[in-house]
This record gives sequence, structure tokens and C-alpha cells, in this order.
Amino acid sequence: MKSLSVRNRISSVAFPHGSISIQENEQTDEATDLTRPWVVIVWDDPVNLMAYVTYVFQKLFGYPKPKAEKLMLDVHHKGKAVVAKGSREKAELDVFRLHKFGLSATMQMD
Repeated sequence: MKSLSVRNRISSVAFPHGSISIQENEQTDEATDLTRPWVVIVWDDPVNLMAYVTYVFQKLFGYPKPKAEKLMLDVHHKGKAVVAKGSREKAELDVFRLHKFGLSATMQMD
């Protein structure tokens, strides 16, 4: 059974003689939000060498060299590659770490 939740967002606008508050309700499928995985995407850039990108994938994710090279080639030829999948918190950490190594990375819900 799915559980739905309603998120309330209240916005206030101030005027010289008072203020107006507007409440917006956003209905979400809470079960889907909590269980859907996030993916980490690395994007191609003109700066980083292919050997360096392969090294980063091995270092951060523990991938064996053949898998790291395949992902690097996907980034190089296709412009991007999904390099990791997991919870939102893990994806945020992976993107942060990739940025620290100078790679262009984003995350999105799968």
C-alpha cells in the first residue's frame, strides 16, 4: 500500500500595513521518494585526461581497471556515464568527492 504525504509550504509577503500568507500543498508519493535510487553522472570535459578519469573511478569507487576504463570511454564518447547508484545521501557524497578531484558530476533520481 502506498502512502501519500502532503508537504505544506507557506510563503509570506509583507506590505506596509500587514502581510499576506499563502499556503501551497504539494502531494508526493512518500514510498516512491524514499525507495527510488539516485544515479551519479560524470560529464565529459575538455580538461581531464582519460588516464586520470580512469584513476579517479578506481580510487573513489574501487572499480577494477577494465570497468573504470569502460566508464571513462562512455564519458569520452557519449558525453556522460552513470558511475554510481544509491541513496540520495550517498549520491551527494559521491558528487562532492568527484568535484574534489576536478570532475564534472551531477546526480538525479533514477
